[in-house]
Amino acid sequence: MQAEIDKINQQLAVKGYKLTRQREATVLVLLENEKDHLSAEEVFMLVRDKFPDIGLATVYRTLDLLHELHIVEKMNFGDGVARYDLRGTEQAHMHHHIICTDCGSVVEIKDDWLLELEQRVEREYGFTVMDHRLEFLGTCKDCSSKKTEASRQAIS
Repeated sequence: MQAEIDKINQQLAVKGYKLTRQREATVLVLLENEKDHLSAEEVFMLVRDKFPDIGLATVYRTLDLLHELHIVEKMNFGDGVARYDLRGTEQAHMHHHIICTDCGSVVEIKDDWLLELEQRVEREYGFTVMDHRLEFLGTCKDCSSKKTEASRQAIS
């Protein structure tokens, strides 16, 4: 985890920012809960457990700065809540997501499936793509199985 913090510290330093104690606490929470796509309030509650003196406004400012510097992405998975997702420094683009509209589960797809399409957009339209994001909305395997089982029971 220290390697990730060091990379983020470098990203901040390049833009003239320091990794303050509050920023580091926020980054640590994001790293420790990377798969959870936390809201600002959830990040705040977890940071406050470690640093009781930190305020919600500080966490919001930190998340906004990290978003502005493309260290985190601000996501909305259809539930009306802004969530934060760390960008991988090894990836040129944001990773993709599969979102179940029934249970709300989110699965990350780390492979960049859009590179060929991105190159086509540049070729055909002269448009330089800086980033892209892909979200698949639907029903996960577990929810599909539950629906199928419920249908069978209703017929019986």
